[in-house]
Amino acid sequence: MLIPYGTRVTPPGATTRRRGLFRPRPLGRLARWIVATLLAAWFALPFVPLLLWAVAERWSFPAPLPTEWGLRGLELALAQGAVPAFGRSLLLSLAVAAIATPIGAMAARALVVGRVPAPRLVSAILLAPLALPAFVAVMGLAVVVLRAQIPAVLGVLLLLVAAALPYTVYTMRVAYAAHDLAFEEEARTLGASRWHVLTRVHLPLVAPGLARAAFLAFLVGWSDYVVTVLVGGGRFVTLPLLVGGYASGVGNDAVVAVLSLGAIVPPLIVLIALGRFGRRYAGGRATPSASPRPRSLQEVS
Repeated sequence: MLIPYGTRVTPPGATTRRRGLFRPRPLGRLARWIVATLLAAWFALPFVPLLLWAVAERWSFPAPLPTEWGLRGLELALAQGAVPAFGRSLLLSLAVAAIATPIGAMAARALVVGRVPAPRLVSAILLAPLALPAFVAVMGLAVVVLRAQIPAVLGVLLLLVAAALPYTVYTMRVAYAAHDLAFEEEARTLGASRWHVLTRVHLPLVAPGLARAAFLAFLVGWSDYVVTVLVGGGRFVTLPLLVGGYASGVGNDAVVAVLSLGAIVPPLIVLIALGRFGRRYAGGRATPSASPRPRSLQEVS
């Protein structure tokens, strides 16, 4: 009798019921639901004042709600260039993530596999910006960029990539520490090319780590203020610069609320998109398609 390869055989008389140890317990599900609800409420609570200020014309103490409603804050934010600043921040963050993620992945793989001389020293150099104050590290690099007469936009991009590399390297080192190279070696043994090993075996296995590293690099580029001020010199205006400028004044609460809400949306979208990307590859949807005809044990042997 030929048994299709990969088919699970149930012995005669065996039951398919789950054992009591693995049965879902209603009390555990209820506890998880309560904890998730409390965490979601804790996360959403700070946004309530922002939402109210964004549609408030006047909100004086001790009124619990705005006394006058309107969209004056949105109109002022749009008039002051919120849309162009939003676009610059988005493009800058995507560029930082696109450059820092593969570089960090390659550096982490080389460190884990052991192809780098003095790996501890190299790791200390790569992770040093995490131990130093951000302002000190940026000031030193900013002087080099300015003396080299690098254009402002390119200089901001290079410094933010350097600031994001420690996060991507650390994240991918954790991912590669749990990565089994035997899968890639077996694929090469079976005749797969280097490109097929990379796209069909390697990337699907490390996709969750790549998603986490890309999200951290995106956050570095999206939330930066110091590098853009020092290197950009006010010529490259991003959304954090607008938020900081209006927050330093008095009477701009509605504008700051609108800009802050706009700054929250892209990281949430990127987080959801990368989470779906990581789960899709982790679930095996990116693996090669199965053969249309089931193989037998005789064919495998």
